[in-house]
Amino acid sequence: MIYFDNGATGGFKPNTVYDCAMNVLRYLSANPGRSGHRLSLTGANLINECRQTISKRFGANEERVIFTKNCTEALNTAIFGCYKLGGHVITTVYEHNSVLRPLTALQQRGEISLSIVSGDTKSLPKLIAEQIKKKTCLVVTTACSNVTGEFLPIKQIGETCAKFNIPYLVDGAQAGGHVPLNLEDDNISMLALAGHKGLHGIMGSGVLLLKENITLTPLIYGGTGTETFNLSQPEYLPERLESGTQNLPAISALNEGVKYTFLNMEQFSKTLLDRTKRMIEELSKIERVKCFSTPNPAGIVSFLIDGIASTELADRLNYEFDVAVRGGFHCAPLIHKYLKTENEGLLRASVSAQNSSREISYFIKAINTIARG
Repeated sequence: MIYFDNGATGGFKPNTVYDCAMNVLRYLSANPGRSGHRLSLTGANLINECRQTISKRFGANEERVIFTKNCTEALNTAIFGCYKLGGHVITTVYEHNSVLRPLTALQQRGEISLSIVSGDTKSLPKLIAEQIKKKTCLVVTTACSNVTGEFLPIKQIGETCAKFNIPYLVDGAQAGGHVPLNLEDDNISMLALAGHKGLHGIMGSGVLLLKENITLTPLIYGGTGTETFNLSQPEYLPERLESGTQNLPAISALNEGVKYTFLNMEQFSKTLLDRTKRMIEELSKIERVKCFSTPNPAGIVSFLIDGIASTELADRLNYEFDVAVRGGFHCAPLIHKYLKTENEGLLRASVSAQNSSREISYFIKAINTIARG
């Protein structure tokens, strides 16, 4: 099968990632950091090594690299951990439900007021600034739309937030590993990442990175291996936000994935720009096809064939042409309303740098065949 669903989870993993995960599963079954024996300490060291690797690449202090099971948990940890009762939060129509649903839950409970900014990405810093109030306690945006692959001007949004001393949370699920992201350089207060997408890790790994001035209330309470007789959660990081047994195979594999990603990021980003440019140009030549993406380093190309629902198109590509893509709404409802695709959704082909030119040619031919009936 040709795999063009890398926006959901990356299909390609380097051998070092596979080897690391399998070696941990085979030889290191101990709970990391919960006991004093050699196996437990070895596991804890592997987690700390990954913390160091991520710290260097994203500009966060080591103890402020928090491991979660996915980006959704990282975003929830940040949102529920820093909002203020009666406060005001600003977000955008470009967001995934992992941002929209926790914010909506807080709004429905009467704990926050919520402003959702709608407009083209270039105008977002200005539009967000216009929504800021005295009670604004958080701004949340994605770095890259998981629907279109369009990147948001996070540095400029971060500058606006810094000017008003408002924490800025960035959803880096789609952008992480495709472009450099840095807490200091990009004016980010909190950055959530998915380990299993552009960072070439495996499922079960997510990360939340925090600036020094950020203090969060824990989302999950429980055992940390420290301060056992203290029935309150520890105050220090990372233990305060990392209760329970860590996913050692996924975290150790993520360490290898991040190192591989940053060695190749510049070339991979260029390749994906070229791949998406070609796909968009070729698709735009096909009658009845409308593209909603521009060339981007996240590898995302979303489009419609007039008269065919995106889910039907995805099914046909699966069963008739053995191509894996995603149809529907991609857990991001408001951008579909903004794009006026809330009825049919969009077909998203998300490629990796390892997808070949031949695979893209085959895909274009398949779309041409379907569009011509």
